[in-house]
Amino acid sequence: IRDKAEAARKYAKQAGVSLKGQNMLAEIKLRCERKAGEISKEMPRQPGKRTDLTSQHDVNRLPTKTEMADDMGVPVMTLDRWELEAEVPEEQFEEHVEAIKAGEKELTSASVLRLAKKLRPKPEPIPLPKGKYNVIYADPPWEYGDHLVEGYGAVDNHYPQMSIKELCDMPVGGCVCDEAVLFLWVTSPLLDECWPIISAWGFEYKTSFVWDKVKHNYGHYNSVRHEFLLICTRGSFLPQCKTLHDSVITEERSQKHSEKPESFRQIIETMYPIGKKLELFGRKKTDGWTVFGNEIV
Repeated sequence: IRDKAEAARKYAKQAGVSLKGQNMLAEIKLRCERKAGEISKEMPRQPGKRTDLTSQHDVNRLPTKTEMADDMGVPVMTLDRWELEAEVPEEQFEEHVEAIKAGEKELTSASVLRLAKKLRPKPEPIPLPKGKYNVIYADPPWEYGDHLVEGYGAVDNHYPQMSIKELCDMPVGGCVCDEAVLFLWVTSPLLDECWPIISAWGFEYKTSFVWDKVKHNYGHYNSVRHEFLLICTRGSFLPQCKTLHDSVITEERSQKHSEKPESFRQIIETMYPIGKKLELFGRKKTDGWTVFGNEIV
C-alpha cells in the first residue's frame, strides 16, 4: 500500500494534480510507514529472540529486523527511518498533518522525521569506564547537520548525534595511559573537524587506513565509497608486531547504518595484542574489550 501510494503521489505531482491531492496520497504513505515502523520495533534484533508479539505457545520464532527488511525489499536503514517516524505520538502526528494541509505545504516523510527528532529526548550521558587503557577504538556519532534528500535518510535518523564540542568535552584523556594509541573513524565531510577532538583527548595524528566500502553512498560532490580510520598516539606506542597491513582495506559495507567490518578490529588486535582495550560508542560486547556506548546489546 505504501509503495502504491508513493507511486501515485509521484505521478500526481508530474501530472500537475493539486497539492491537496498529492498530500492525500502522501498521508496514506506516511501512515503506512509509521505502521511498518511500529512493527519493525517489535522484531527481534537477534535470531531466536522472542518479543511481546510471540505467544508462549508459538514454536515459530519471529523474523529478525534484517529478515523483515529483506522480505520487504528495503534496506535496514529504511526501517530505522520508519521507526523514527513511528515515535511521533499520534496527537502530534495528526496536528502536524493538519498544519501542513492548512499551510498548503507539501507533506513529506522528511517533515515528520524532523518533528520526531525535535520531540526525541536527548539520552543522558553515561560515565566512561574506570581504569586506564592503552588501545582506544572510537566510532563517534558525528553531527552532520545535513538532511540530505527526501527518502535517503540522514545520519540522525539512526542515532543521536554529538557536536564537536560535546565530543571534545568527553573526559577520554582521563582513562588513557601515557603510552597509548587511538583508532578513530571519520568520514570525508568531517575530516577537517576531527583534529580538535584528537587534541582534546590527548593524542597526535600519525597515519590512516582507508576503508573501501565497494558500495557507494550519497554525497553532494561525489559518490562516496570510503571512510577513514585515523591512527593517533600518545607518547611512544608503536605496534607490537612487525606485520604491516595494507593501508586500503576493501570490504563491502553492510546494510546496517555505520556498521564497521570486524576485520578492522582484528587488525588492531594484531597490531596491539598486549594492553587494555577500550571501544568508544560500541554496539555490542566483545571479548577482550571494555565497550562504552548507549546501544550495546
